Amino acid sequence: RAGRSGSAAAAMEAREPLRDVCGALRAVLARVREGEPGEGREPFELPRFWDALGQTFQVTSQEATKLSLAFSRPPLPSAEDCRKLSEDVQNAILAVATVYYWLPKGQGTTLRKMVRDATTEVVEGMIQLTDTILSAPVESLSQEQLISTGGVWEACEQVAKMPRGEYNQAAVVSALATCLGVVKDAVEEMEQALVEGQDPYGDIMEDEELGFRGNRDTYWSEADRQLLSSCMGLMKASKACLKKVLGAVKAHGKADSPEHIAQLDDIADIASEISPSVDELALSMYPPVNPLAVRLNVITQEAFLMNFLHFYRTSHVCPPSEEGWVQFLNGAVDHNMNKIKNFTQGQL
Repeated sequence: RAGRSGSAAAAMEAREPLRDVCGALRAVLARVREGEPGEGREPFELPRFWDALGQTFQVTSQEATKLSLAFSRPPLPSAEDCRKLSEDVQNAILAVATVYYWLPKGQGTTLRKMVRDATTEVVEGMIQLTDTILSAPVESLSQEQLISTGGVWEACEQVAKMPRGEYNQAAVVSALATCLGVVKDAVEEMEQALVEGQDPYGDIMEDEELGFRGNRDTYWSEADRQLLSSCMGLMKASKACLKKVLGAVKAHGKADSPEHIAQLDDIADIASEISPSVDELALSMYPPVNPLAVRLNVITQEAFLMNFLHFYRTSHVCPPSEEGWVQFLNGAVDHNMNKIKNFTQGQL
């Protein structure tokens, strides 16, 4: 028994370098989250950047595999081997962070955020893997370790899926597509609820805590439905707007000057406010409907949408050929807003 406890102590000691590396990785993570990439002295080349980022992610993935395998079966690595493994992991993560810092601000904040998020995910994944190995019983491959290793692989594969078109333009296209997906889902969900009859909670079984299923609070009245049809009009206008702007950015978006890059970033920023505001509006539309809450959410939604249309119209992405649909959507938003104000006027 003494021998066994001695070997366990030795195994714990052998893992000590891994504990140190965990602290070092947390420091790297904090720097990546808070730090700003610098403006490099050398001329920046995007293809070279992508190659380097891809290579560092690949090396990190390999180091995660080596580390996980070393601690998956006896005999466990010696203190010296563990030191070497820990060093390799730390170097791989430092290389990932270093390449992220190559990306200058001038390339656009949307692209930078995308790369920062991917970098953060890789570092977080490696921290989780080392934590899992440190907290696992000696000489056993846990389910958590397998999941953590897979998590690092998945994070490292993200780089292959990142848009690599013309600088910031491809990143903005990707960001707009994500916003459009969220809004599409919200519109479809609400359409389905409205079509499925009087009770949107029909799929929820009777529950003692919820009370009797005939509760009036789970139904839409006729007045509710009139109000909601105008809210749906506003949600559909948001969807159409994002779809049109996405197409326009693909067709006309340029990243050939600081001004154009900044305009693309602003379009992505304003779009990122539209999807959560559509979600908030959809949530307020479920019974029991509070017309005041609906009206507040509608006003927020209108503000974001009008801001988005105005900004888009004044940017390089909107040639004269695009102005017709902008005017049409402006009219659709006004029409639905007036109806909603009339429906909710008595509540104020």
